[in-house]
Amino acid sequence: MTVRARIETKLMEALAPTRLDVIDESHLHAGHAGARPEGETHFRVKVTSAAFSGLGRVDRHRRVNALLAEELAGPVHALAIDARAPEEPGRP
Repeated sequence: MTVRARIETKLMEALAPTRLDVIDESHLHAGHAGARPEGETHFRVKVTSAAFSGLGRVDRHRRVNALLAEELAGPVHALAIDARAPEEPGRP
């Protein structure tokens, strides 16, 4: 299973999002620290979930980071997160 697929699976199972985009941005970081030629090192996650209702930005990021702790300890060098509740304007 690819790193991207593992991220998607974990977030889908834990958050039941109404929207989830997992974007591999590794190609944008070629030659930078943590980049590998095969990619799958730098990701952007855009997730909308009712699980984030009532939580602030930091707590939302902590929740996503905790869910992806295994990936962040290994193959993922960088993770950009846009986590929103469905009722928020400008949802990802």
